[in-house]
Amino acid sequence: MNTKNIAKIGMMVAVAFVLSYIESMLPLNFGVPGIKAGFSNIVVIFSLFSFSPLTTFGIAIVRIILCGLTFGSLSGMLYSLAGGILSFLVMLLLKKTQKFSIYGISVAGGVSHNIGQILVAMAVLQNKMVLYYLPFLLIAGVVAGMIVGIIGAILVKRLKYIDTNM
Repeated sequence: MNTKNIAKIGMMVAVAFVLSYIESMLPLNFGVPGIKAGFSNIVVIFSLFSFSPLTTFGIAIVRIILCGLTFGSLSGMLYSLAGGILSFLVMLLLKKTQKFSIYGISVAGGVSHNIGQILVAMAVLQNKMVLYYLPFLLIAGVVAGMIVGIIGAILVKRLKYIDTNM
């Protein structure tokens, strides 16, 4: 890996970190605790269509760890890691089928991220009652996934100059 590629990866992590910071500063209240807009996932969906799967996975994991350590807690990072890993795997599989648009892949990523978090909550709390929270999270995942997908598609289209050989 050359210096140029390392710089691009660093830039993606930095942009994701800044987007997470901006999101943490906005007084967004969706009426349901724990629901976030997921601005930093714009970087992940962009990376999925611009870089290799391994590079994208690395960007996603580093983003989650940095943001968890800076803006969250260790338990919050556990939830984000579970959601982020499941989301990445689902998006990667759907992308490989070549049957889904960037929008559909992004929505599936948003929904699967929330499912991953619910699964961890059920394991940590040892309580299936958390499943009653899932419909709210699924709706939030669809909405956030659409927004992330729209912005990600614009970026992928307009930033074609980035090398995809990473």
